[in-house]
Amino acid sequence: MRLALRRLLRLAGWMLAGCCAHGAAQAADGRLVVIVSATAAPAAALSLDELELIYRRKKQFVGGARVQPINLPAQHPLRRFFSQQVLHKTPEDLEDYWRDQYFNGISPPFVLASEEAMIRFVASTPGAVGYVSHCLADRRVAVVATLDGGPACSR
Repeated sequence: MRLALRRLLRLAGWMLAGCCAHGAAQAADGRLVVIVSATAAPAAALSLDELELIYRRKKQFVGGARVQPINLPAQHPLRRFFSQQVLHKTPEDLEDYWRDQYFNGISPPFVLASEEAMIRFVASTPGAVGYVSHCLADRRVAVVATLDGGPACSR
């Protein structure tokens, strides 16, 4: 009985270690991809500087096409990561910026509730630019930029 219990505890330890190692590998592989419609993909990738201008509504055209930036909700981990990496501020820090822009007739990017909603909207809207976890991007969208080190894939 004692030997069986030890074996069971050892097996549980190995399983726990395997799960932790898998979770660490998955977290280390966190990538965010910037997406556009697969049918209207631009010829070239978008740089972080271009994305910053697009998401601050300072650049409205890419390759002759009007762009429409889309965000996830402010509390979403991908939105927080994207904002800090591309816009160099948290979503809360950008509230004053958008209040000032609003008085100049410039609205902030539209917000969608989920990554799936983001994919569907971007895939069906010419000029829409959004971002999702790399594991969710599929053939409906084209990847135009990748940011490493983000939240683990939420699939």
